Amino acid sequence: MFGKSKLAWIILVVLAAGIKTLSFSSNAVEKYYSTGIYPLIARLERLLFGWIPFSVGDILYALAVAGLLYGLVMLIRRLIRREAGAAYFKAVFGNTVFVLLVVYVYFNLSWGLNYDRRGIAYQLQLDVQPYSTNDLDTLLHQVVRQINDADSLGHLHRPALVHHGDLFRSAVGSYGVLSSGDTRFVYASPSVKPSLYSYLGDYLGFGGYYNPFTGEAQVNTTVPVFTQPYTTCHEIGHQLGYARENEANFVGYLSARQSDNPAFRYSVYFDLYLYAVRELYVRDSMLLKPLKAQLSAAVKADFRELQRFNLKYENPFEPKVRDLYDRYLRANGQPQGMRTYNEVIAWLIAYGKKNGWQSI
Repeated sequence: MFGKSKLAWIILVVLAAGIKTLSFSSNAVEKYYSTGIYPLIARLERLLFGWIPFSVGDILYALAVAGLLYGLVMLIRRLIRREAGAAYFKAVFGNTVFVLLVVYVYFNLSWGLNYDRRGIAYQLQLDVQPYSTNDLDTLLHQVVRQINDADSLGHLHRPALVHHGDLFRSAVGSYGVLSSGDTRFVYASPSVKPSLYSYLGDYLGFGGYYNPFTGEAQVNTTVPVFTQPYTTCHEIGHQLGYARENEANFVGYLSARQSDNPAFRYSVYFDLYLYAVRELYVRDSMLLKPLKAQLSAAVKADFRELQRFNLKYENPFEPKVRDLYDRYLRANGQPQGMRTYNEVIAWLIAYGKKNGWQSI
């Protein structure tokens, strides 16, 4: 197992142990990593890969899958030929553990430790508490007003979003507006790209994702265009070190709502409406009817378009992929799994109570 060099093993084990130890102190992670060395690491990654017009991370994922398949074929071949003895399995085990250690260390040093930071609620001094149905209803009325306000202008600006460059530049611009009032959200050296797996994403149910190994934000550009602005802002939130999905959702909200592009404001409130409606439906579905009646005809048409899109790509594999991702989130300190996305509602309510509902 130590064929790789004892020194390499020792370094990896010490680093892995140090990372795990540091992760137990959210204060230390926040101070020394998330607001210390991470911004430098992230900026370097974006400088290295941001100028390349396609997603390097997507290529690396494809190569990793190809490597795994090749290794599996070689293993089966050796088993068939009866060439797989104890020494071979020992070497395979050692190599596998070594690679997993490398991935674990690199993942956490390049981004993953952000899962253990104090986070945006601590930074903005939000008192996030369980909320009442009345709080949820109040929030939804404010969100509906914002959707309708952004509706007409948002539709006029929507055609430009088909051009990825315009979409991504507008997202970067929205963070420029946000960071002008709070330097914690400065986003330099952009690295946002269309996913090479967008059509696959339609079937597997993802709108975007962050690659922690290259620092790139990938956006599925084949989903309905009115959903893409908020997704883009969400993924940039991950790039800024907000690893948890509720945090990336909230940071994405803070930026998109301040965008000069009304299509971004429409997109964020459209998505937040969906999150909040799911919660209100469970609590008191009778409150939904007057809310839905307030939506403009164009907004209702967009809901129907999104529903048609989801039905078109419905398949038996998507729930399995969502289950795997749910497990990944739980393994990284998000016990609610996929429901972590919905937790942005609690943050919005805390924000509204602190700054006034009109601030939403």
